[in-house]
Amino acid sequence: MASWGERLAGVRGVLLDISGVLYDGSEDGGMPIPGSVEAVARLKQSQLKVRFCTNESQKSRGDLVELLRHHGFDISESEVTAPAPAASLILKERGLRPHLLVQDGVRSEFDQIDTSNPNCVVIADAGESFSYQNMNKAFRVLMELESPVLISLGKGPSDERHPDVKADGYVDNLAEAVDLLLQHADK
Repeated sequence: MASWGERLAGVRGVLLDISGVLYDGSEDGGMPIPGSVEAVARLKQSQLKVRFCTNESQKSRGDLVELLRHHGFDISESEVTAPAPAASLILKERGLRPHLLVQDGVRSEFDQIDTSNPNCVVIADAGESFSYQNMNKAFRVLMELESPVLISLGKGPSDERHPDVKADGYVDNLAEAVDLLLQHADK
C-alpha cells in the first residue's frame, strides 16, 4: 500500500465539510467523529492547505469554531466558509439592506450590514422565528420591491429538533407567492 505522502502527491489542499464529517451536530452540542480531531491535526502538520466548509446557518462561524475548539480541533474562523458570511459579502457588494429571517445565533454575521429600510430578504433556518408576523414582514418587503431579491442561506431541515420543517419550503412559498402576485399585477 502507498504511503501517506505518496497518496497525497500532487494534492495541494484539502476542503473538509464540518457537520457529519468532523462532528455530529446532535442536540447536546455534538461529538467529534472518531479519529477526526487526529486526522485534522495530521493534515495541518502536512504541507497541505486545510480549509473547512459548512452549510450551518443557525450558528455564527465564531460560535461554530468555538464549539470545534472545545472538542479539540485546531481551527480558526478564517479557515471556515459558511453561508451567512458569504451572503454578507454579497449584500455589501450589491448595496443590499436585508430583512433578516434568521436564527439569533447567526445575526452577528450581519453586524456590519445596514438593515434599515430593507430592499431584500435573507432567509435561513430560522426555527421559531418562522412566525406569521415574520413571514408576513418578509413577504411585504418583497412585494414592495420592483425587482424582489430573496437570498436563501441553504436548504434542508430548519433544525435537528424539527427535521420535517424545511427552510426551503418557506423560501419556495415566499418566492412563489411574490412571483404569482407580480404576474397577476402585470396582467
